[in-house]
Amino acid sequence: MESIAVSGQVRTTTGKKASKAERSNEQIPCVLYGGEDVVHFTTTFNQVKPLVYTPDFKIAELEIDGKKCKCFVKDVQWHPVTEAILHIDFLQFVDGQTVKVEVPVRFRGDSPGVKLGGKLLQNLRRIKIKTTPEHLVNELFLDVSSLELGQSIRVRDIEAVDGVEIMNPPATPVALVEIPRALRSAAAAEMKAAQE
Repeated sequence: MESIAVSGQVRTTTGKKASKAERSNEQIPCVLYGGEDVVHFTTTFNQVKPLVYTPDFKIAELEIDGKKCKCFVKDVQWHPVTEAILHIDFLQFVDGQTVKVEVPVRFRGDSPGVKLGGKLLQNLRRIKIKTTPEHLVNELFLDVSSLELGQSIRVRDIEAVDGVEIMNPPATPVALVEIPRALRSAAAAEMKAAQE
């Protein structure tokens, strides 16, 4: 699993005024939960960019004033207009303690429906899982090799992983093979001809 090194500096003052001052100095206010203490710190955009702007799930190797810990991005607050990062919440991994994270779902195999001209549409890109740090995975897989035209594949079809509990409802569709308009009109014309 890919991990990104992030360094931060402990914040001595907190609150709106202090946060605003830090942002004007191109620092991002952050908070780390999950350990023995809640740690308020700042970091820079370049440090968190590979963690935030990615479809992948990555672990942060966080170092604050010489202390290191493994954590992940729990929440990001964005500016409503500029979409700049205003604040980041990190959650620390503690051995044996369960965490809920969202990981991407990927496809394995080739769909027969796609080979016939259908289009694979993905409705759900990330799946919420509950697990412990030792069983953590950075992605889940779905086998689409039996997916025909017009068929969908659901959360319950995701390949099971030991120690990982999927939190999404089992009947939720993850992807479907859409029948293209050209194929649909050809099928309708065939049916009409058969009826006549």
